[in-house]
Amino acid sequence: MTEIKSLQNHFLVAMPDLEDPYFSRSLIYICAHNSEGAMGIVVNQPSTMNVKQLLEQVDSSLNVSEDKAEQIVLAGGPVSKERGFVLHCDQKRWTSSLQLAPNVMVTTSKDILTAIGNNEGPKDVLIALGYAGWTAGQLEIEMQENAWLTIEADEEILFHTPIHKKWQATVNKLGVDVWQLAPGAGHA
Repeated sequence: MTEIKSLQNHFLVAMPDLEDPYFSRSLIYICAHNSEGAMGIVVNQPSTMNVKQLLEQVDSSLNVSEDKAEQIVLAGGPVSKERGFVLHCDQKRWTSSLQLAPNVMVTTSKDILTAIGNNEGPKDVLIALGYAGWTAGQLEIEMQENAWLTIEADEEILFHTPIHKKWQATVNKLGVDVWQLAPGAGHA
């Protein structure tokens, strides 16, 4: 069996002709990718709530800072939409954290939300509900079908680019005009 090249800490960039309503023009940060499948978080699709509204559901006594309160919670993917994921810059380890790259972690425990609500959380934070998942070999097939382009993740785009500009900023970083690529590009 051929060993796969892990796409952890990469972006998946949806090709313009990907018409799935959930993934159209999406940018996904890959948290895990191995022979068993892949898991990522859509980082450019807003949910219907902001951080203050989410934290009020967790603990109404939290006093969220103004800079975080209005930050949009992301619709991280169609799987387990009620489950929260916090992508953040490297900081102390929380109850359930996983180091994804030298300066990027994902945490799924409630303690980080309490810290964010008390202004003790990481400086750079993205909070998402749900995730995108692929079974073994599924992502590789979708890539062969030209549904996705990949590029190493960029922390500036991940944490500091506005949600509605992330996809285009990543496309620009690829250095290709994706609008000129035919849906069957790369297949003879």
